[in-house]
Amino acid sequence: RSGETFIYSVAFITVEELAESLKSEKGKLHPIKCDISKESEIKEAFQWARKNLGRVDILVNNAAVATCNSLIDDSIENWKAILETNVLGLSICTKEALQIMKDNAVDDGHIIHINSDLGHRPPGYIYVMYSASKHAVTVLTEGLRRELIKQNSKIRVTSLSPGLVKTEMPDKIYLDTLPSLNPKDVADACLYILGTPPHVQVHELMILPI
Repeated sequence: RSGETFIYSVAFITVEELAESLKSEKGKLHPIKCDISKESEIKEAFQWARKNLGRVDILVNNAAVATCNSLIDDSIENWKAILETNVLGLSICTKEALQIMKDNAVDDGHIIHINSDLGHRPPGYIYVMYSASKHAVTVLTEGLRRELIKQNSKIRVTSLSPGLVKTEMPDKIYLDTLPSLNPKDVADACLYILGTPPHVQVHELMILPI
């Protein structure tokens, strides 16, 4: 939308290449390197946005870590990586974005948490800690929505929960044997959410492959 600044917390893609491919399009994509598991780097990224772009209107929390983990045999380091990125990183990014929105009197912003269908059902015997982190995202989305309502804010919050997506994250064996979504399907869902009129809030959108 015209006049708005977008911040994407992104993992597993080359943002520089994407920015280069968009040179002929309207607007500009600024590739900013940021480790979502490190609070200092998150704050630096948002400080850059505040200084160079002035404001934030939309935040898409997309970065995530997943390992085929076991609660019996997996390493604590793997657990920390999942929780620091999927839960704490998401929360810090949200906090920083909301502060900039508040400072600029942005009352029609939108925050989208890229969740997972695993955040809405009991886990199997693998990806258990990842599933737990996505259940946390489900709770954090609703908790933030209620806090904003209490403040009479019109900033909207949405949880977007895809099924299996063709990215570098899932184990290749699943991508070879199970139906999966394309990354563009998730991007199109984001555009749908952002395209709804101001009086419409999409609380939860789940998209699954056929």
